[in-house]
Amino acid sequence: MEPGRRRGLSSVLSSLSLLCVVLDLQLDGVLGATPVEIEQHLEMGRKLLAAGQLAEALSHYHSAVEGDSKNYLTYYKRAAVYLAMGKSKSALPDLTRAIELKPDFLAARLQRGNILLKQGNIQEAREDFQAVLDRSPQQEEARKQLHKTEELEMLQEEAHHAYHTGDYAATVHVLEHVIELSPWDPDSRELRAECYIRMGEPRKAISDLAPAAHLRTDNRAAFLKLSHLHYNLGEHQNSLSQIRECLKLDQDDKECFAHYKQVKKLSKQLDSAEELIEEQRYQEAMEKYESAMKTEPNVPFYTSKAKERICYCLVKSNRAEEAVDVCSEALKRDPQNINILRDRAEAYILLQDYEKAVEDYQEAREFDQENQEIHEGLDCAQKLLKQSRKRDYYKILGVSRSANKQEIIKAYRKLAQQWHPDNFQSQEDKKEAEKKFIDIASAKEVLTDPEMRQKFDSGEDPLDPETQQGGGGGGGHGWPFGGFNPFESGGHFHFKFHYN
Repeated sequence: MEPGRRRGLSSVLSSLSLLCVVLDLQLDGVLGATPVEIEQHLEMGRKLLAAGQLAEALSHYHSAVEGDSKNYLTYYKRAAVYLAMGKSKSALPDLTRAIELKPDFLAARLQRGNILLKQGNIQEAREDFQAVLDRSPQQEEARKQLHKTEELEMLQEEAHHAYHTGDYAATVHVLEHVIELSPWDPDSRELRAECYIRMGEPRKAISDLAPAAHLRTDNRAAFLKLSHLHYNLGEHQNSLSQIRECLKLDQDDKECFAHYKQVKKLSKQLDSAEELIEEQRYQEAMEKYESAMKTEPNVPFYTSKAKERICYCLVKSNRAEEAVDVCSEALKRDPQNINILRDRAEAYILLQDYEKAVEDYQEAREFDQENQEIHEGLDCAQKLLKQSRKRDYYKILGVSRSANKQEIIKAYRKLAQQWHPDNFQSQEDKKEAEKKFIDIASAKEVLTDPEMRQKFDSGEDPLDPETQQGGGGGGGHGWPFGGFNPFESGGHFHFKFHYN
């Protein structure tokens, strides 16, 4: 190297060294703290901790640690705040640092041993408790906790032996005691969750896996399993939430991403179907549920749920015969589903098969005695059944319960022309025609009046004198146009009718 270039490089290096020294001095000025300031932070931290203001206390202890990284007490006190906040994993490094700075600090060793025991780290916990007893043989808590480590070790061995022999109930029983001693041990909770899964109790498995998923730094396997459990129970929103937690840890996890796509697609279809139902777009809702069954044909819940909601949509669309078929199929999958029983009962009412409607409502009531909607539905169905045994205006006109006013008037005109008494010759035929004509006119009167029709649909005959206060109405057939019945004036009376 040329002398000139060598001197130039030397000058640059000298400048860089000087700059580093200046930066170090500036940094010391920023981060450094006097003993008085550190003591003030510690005192404020103590007061705030006593007052239960944990976040504020932690902030002061952070400042104390930054001001004096060699003070074992500052680490120990910050660990105490972490523990008060339920953050044992954060407390552990501070306790370890305090012990490194002061190996004979028995309070820190005892505290760390307690955390390690709760985490299920038997060997490390045993070492800490033994270290305390070596320096202080009369330390009763350390002796007691050391005994717990021995007990925990035996219980863990017993649990694993029961699991490997396939005795899952016994494993669960032993793990209850294990988890009492080490509630922060993810292994024990995950093992018990696996037992619950094999025993067919997924909800109990979820209750163990949910905390276990957060007891490890990266527990994607637990989040994936949680998502699958919720998914199979039909809880697609919870399933989606758990699988997203997995992807937060690693967005490239192939298993989690594949399951995420499946849950996302199904969830979108189901949510969309329910939105369509709220908008009373029943045909589109049914199509969405059909698509959902194709998306997930292997989980029985989604097929059952789709059939249930399609049944509901068919009833709301007044497609009663189809509704009965779909509802009946859905009930085979879920025989005690009161929603399906209610919807099939409503379909039977549309078909004017009130006896079957009553039977479905009664069965639904057996499964849920407190359901007010079922009680009201049963009451209405029973009234309609009783009413139908007297006079059913829909049957008289031969129209469905969902018929509109135009369809009712059209049916009335046709039947009125057919059964007008002037069309018959013999007195016997005329008398029979009169009765039918009066019933036809009564049916038209009730079903074209919104208020009267509503009463009739709720099980009350507005033309039945027995249901009216003070009687009222003319004739045994409830002639709707007042007390005068033109047909009672004699067989030779002729009356001109306008069929409107």
